[in-house]
Amino acid sequence: MTDLGRDAWLDGEAGPVVRPYAMISGRTRPTHAELDLISIVIATGSGTRAAERAGPELNPEAVRILRFCHDPMSVAEISAHLDLPAGTVKVLLSDLIDQNFIASRSPALDARPAHQILEAVMHGLQAL
Repeated sequence: MTDLGRDAWLDGEAGPVVRPYAMISGRTRPTHAELDLISIVIATGSGTRAAERAGPELNPEAVRILRFCHDPMSVAEISAHLDLPAGTVKVLLSDLIDQNFIASRSPALDARPAHQILEAVMHGLQAL
């Protein structure tokens, strides 16, 4: 490949442009729409075993996710650890949920912090 052809697929600041797209086979939407940046995921027993044996059915990113998710972790944290866009990570996580390798829990939509906590945060910010 000529330098011109190779450079067309690279962005000096962003790195290879094709990698995340190819990693998820061109899919752009996760099968589990409930996944949010603050959703918590954790590896199941079968997910932990799959990560330990790291067979060919799992891509390297999936294995890394399963190892990260030994303890509960948010989608945003996983995205940061993998240095991948959140959309790509959500598709990978959806695949792992479909395979019963991880479980997810979304935050309660109606959960609101207590008034006293918000007031304390406001006073703390004002003190700065």
